[in-house]
Amino acid sequence: MEILQAIILGIVEGFTEFLPISSTGHLIVAEDLIGYKDSAQIFTIVTQTGAIAAVVWFYRFDLAKRVNDLALRDPDAKKFWLNLLIATLPVAVIGYLAQDLFDKYAVAVTIAIALIVGGIAMWLIETYHKTPKNITGIAKLEKITLSQAVQVGLYQVIALIPGSSRSATTIMGGLLAGMDRVTSTAFSFYLSIPVLLLAGGYQFFSQQDNLDSISGGGPALIAGTIAAFIVALLTIRWLLHYVAHRDFKPFAYYRIILGVIILIAVI
Repeated sequence: MEILQAIILGIVEGFTEFLPISSTGHLIVAEDLIGYKDSAQIFTIVTQTGAIAAVVWFYRFDLAKRVNDLALRDPDAKKFWLNLLIATLPVAVIGYLAQDLFDKYAVAVTIAIALIVGGIAMWLIETYHKTPKNITGIAKLEKITLSQAVQVGLYQVIALIPGSSRSATTIMGGLLAGMDRVTSTAFSFYLSIPVLLLAGGYQFFSQQDNLDSISGGGPALIAGTIAAFIVALLTIRWLLHYVAHRDFKPFAYYRIILGVIILIAVI
């Protein structure tokens, strides 16, 4: 039963990690609903490595080319990796310094409010902000400027608030910085690799003594991570196709409705 619960939660993680609806918020609520024990939030963080692996696998050829081009001192490659570093630094530093503070508010009420506020913000951005068109449907990562990377990095700090969603803050931040939806979404995917690796690695090594606090222990963690990988890979493919043709308003409505439901349930 514990392994089955872990697989279910892994599916939830894989499906929600890259959608702008807060994977952490969904996992915390889902764990409460099915009675899964993860007091140190190791499962919540570590299963994200499955989602990261999905991004790496999906972009494996492009990543290999960018690493090779960097070794050859290609200007576009240097610009890409610098942008990735710049956009990662704010959340890495603030997350490390204030982790205990943000963990303290990882509760249903905070998640519900963040979902609602984030949903309203997403709707406003999609309604009133003029987003550039991308006719080809191909991400223009080489066009991202240092200023845009800085802006996305600062917006990503908001994702430290439980329920905000790292995907939502980086994608919407990219739109506000002047990117098109496809480019902003792809940059958000790439940005997940260093951010989630840092968060997952730190949480695992700092909390590995509490591994027994997870229902099902190590086997459950492995099962959940594999499930997250498979589902995340499918979700990435779907979302890139989706954003090439449609906006994020449906996700805004979903966030608001879910947030209201959670508030009603806990108040």
